[in-house]
Amino acid sequence: MVLAPACLFYAFVCLSPWYICGTLLLRASNWPSLVLTWCAAAMSGSVLFTGAAMLAAVALGALRPLSNVLPPLFGMGMLLYLLSAGLHYAALSIETARTAERRSAEARALAREAELQALRLQINPHFLFNSLHSIAALATMDGARAREMCVRLADFLRSSLGFGGRESIPLSEELALARSYLEVEQVRFGERLRVEAEVEPGCEGCAVPALLLQPLVENAVKHGIAGLVEGGSIRLQAVRRGAAVAITVENGFDPETPAPRSLGTGLTHVRRRLQVRYGEDATFDAGPQDGVYRVSLRFPCESPIVSSSLA
Repeated sequence: MVLAPACLFYAFVCLSPWYICGTLLLRASNWPSLVLTWCAAAMSGSVLFTGAAMLAAVALGALRPLSNVLPPLFGMGMLLYLLSAGLHYAALSIETARTAERRSAEARALAREAELQALRLQINPHFLFNSLHSIAALATMDGARAREMCVRLADFLRSSLGFGGRESIPLSEELALARSYLEVEQVRFGERLRVEAEVEPGCEGCAVPALLLQPLVENAVKHGIAGLVEGGSIRLQAVRRGAAVAITVENGFDPETPAPRSLGTGLTHVRRRLQVRYGEDATFDAGPQDGVYRVSLRFPCESPIVSSSLA
């Protein structure tokens, strides 16, 4: 009878570890602070438990029998508090696993959406019209260049369609697709479009979401080089930054053209995919800097996850 109200009170006290577990994660680097924090918290909780038991004993006139079991009662209070902390950590682990699973499912859904969007861009009537118009014009002036553009356009479409159901590909393959697209545009723009690439060998094997760079180079050509009478350069750079890979896409643009109020659909989509897959470990920045329009990506370098292609 004496312990019943104390146990009921202590049940509410044992809910407090939830807040501590949320801020003090189970990591090897945190062990000293973990031990000190939980020992202090368990002792404080046990003091409340024994104090509640003593108050109940005073109210019921059973203080003397309770005084004989105070040390074991104090130890039991500490054990119960630490057990509650362990259960809270287990609950947080389950919640984290479920969140990671939901994030993975959303990343897969966005990858499929990106694939469909890329396919729509590839068969975009405006893009194909410009390409076919350039081929028709070149056919009467320079048959060799017309044939070259046909071949490069076919190679680009074949490469992009080949990604199929692959969610992640090596950065080297993603860069190859970007170069393939730019080669098609180079035939159309001629000397107005110049491409520079700087890729460190150490980052070519890093996994990237399939079709991640396609919207970036598309944006660089459409909103940058196409608006310059004398043309300009598009620069691709990929370097390692410790355990991360940093990718930069730069292009010239007309400074007199009004800056857009927000990111375009393609850039917004790329940023969202990075956030869903890597969370706070990824960064995305885009905007005019030092006379060029620069898009910078940074995300962890992971091993490629290659899925079987769809037939």
